Amino acid sequence: MARKFLYIFSGLIVLAIAGGFAYAIWGKELIALATVPTASFERLPAESTAHYREARMWLARPDIPGNPASWTPPGYQPTKKPQAAVFFVHPTSFLERSRWNAPLDNQEANDRAALFLRGQASAFNEVGAIWAPRYRQATFGAFLTTQENAGKALDLAYHDVAAAFDAFVAQAGDRPIILAGHSQGSLHLVRLLREKIAGKPIAKRIVAAYVIGWPVSRTTDVPALGLPECRTAEQAGCILSWQSFAEPADPSLVLDAYDASSTIDGKPRRGTPMICTNPLTGMPDATAPATANLGTLFPSADLTSATIEPGRVAARCDPRGILLIGNPPSLGGYVLPGNNYHVYDYSLFWANVRADAARRLATFTAASVPAGQRRRAVRTSRL
Repeated sequence: MARKFLYIFSGLIVLAIAGGFAYAIWGKELIALATVPTASFERLPAESTAHYREARMWLARPDIPGNPASWTPPGYQPTKKPQAAVFFVHPTSFLERSRWNAPLDNQEANDRAALFLRGQASAFNEVGAIWAPRYRQATFGAFLTTQENAGKALDLAYHDVAAAFDAFVAQAGDRPIILAGHSQGSLHLVRLLREKIAGKPIAKRIVAAYVIGWPVSRTTDVPALGLPECRTAEQAGCILSWQSFAEPADPSLVLDAYDASSTIDGKPRRGTPMICTNPLTGMPDATAPATANLGTLFPSADLTSATIEPGRVAARCDPRGILLIGNPPSLGGYVLPGNNYHVYDYSLFWANVRADAARRLATFTAASVPAGQRRRAVRTSRL
C-alpha cells in the first residue's frame, strides 16, 4: 500500500475511460452497467455505539498506531497538542458490484479509504485529533441508479456513521468539534447535521462543517441543518461546501442530479443555489487568483509521496454554485467527465483548508473564553 500512497484510486479507472469515446456515446448508462449491483440488498443488523468504542472500528483515531490521517507533506507537521476533535467521514472507496454495502473488513476498500485520509483528512491534523470510522458504505454504483436498494444501502451506511459519531462524542472529551467529509461522506454529514446537531446542545461545540464534494442547497437544505453557511473567512459554527471543475467545465451530470433531487422532507432542490465556498478566501461566491493558493498537493513521479506547490490553482464560484479552477492542473489520471476534479476537491486547496480550519478554530476559541478571562489576558499581554 505504501507504494500506492496518495493519489492512486485504481477502481475509478472505469470513470477515466468513460471520459473518452465510450462515455460520449453511452454516458452514464455505460458506467451504471459496470458498477450497479445486480444482487439483492442484504439486510444487516445495525452497528451499535458500543461497537464504535473499539479501536478496530476506526480507520483513524488518536490511539491507532500508524494513523493515516497523521500524514503530512514535507514542511508540515501534525499537532502534538490537539485543540479540536475532528470527525471525518471518508468518501466512497468500495467499488464492487457484488453487494450494495461494503463489509467492514474489506481490505481493498479500507486501504483505499486510508489513501483518502492521507490526502484529505490530513489537512486538519494541525488543529485536531482525527477520528475516521469504518462504515458499511454504499458501493459506488448506488449513486448511479434510482433503485430502492440504493436508498437502503445509503441508509445502512448512514446509521453506521451516526453510531460512530455518538461514540466519538463520548470518547473525544469536551474539545471543540470539526466535522468534515467528502462525497458520500459529506452526504452522510448532511443527514448527521440534520438529525444529530440541529437544535441540540452539541451544535454549540461545532467549529465548522466541511461538507465537501456534495451539493448543499442554500434554500432547502441549510435551514434544517442547524448551522448557517460560512459567510466570512473567520466565522465559526458554520458550513462550507464546494465542487471543483476545471475549464471548460461541463457540470451537467451534477446539476441534473441535483435538480432532480429533494430534501428528506420532500422539498425540491431544482433551481436553488448551492453553497459555494471559495477555499482560497473562505467566503462564498468569491473569486481568487492562483497567488492566493497556499498549496496544492502534487504527487511525485513514482506516486510514493506528494509535495505542496503554492500559487498553482485559482478558484471562482459560478452563478449555480460550481467552483471553477481555470486551466486543468495535472494532478493524476482520475479527472471525471466534464473536467470534474471531484477526486481532488481537497488536494487542490490542501494548505488553504489547513489554514481555514485554524482560523475558524481561533475564532471559536476566542468566543468561548469568558469575558473576564479575556480582559485579564489582555492586561497580562500588556505587561
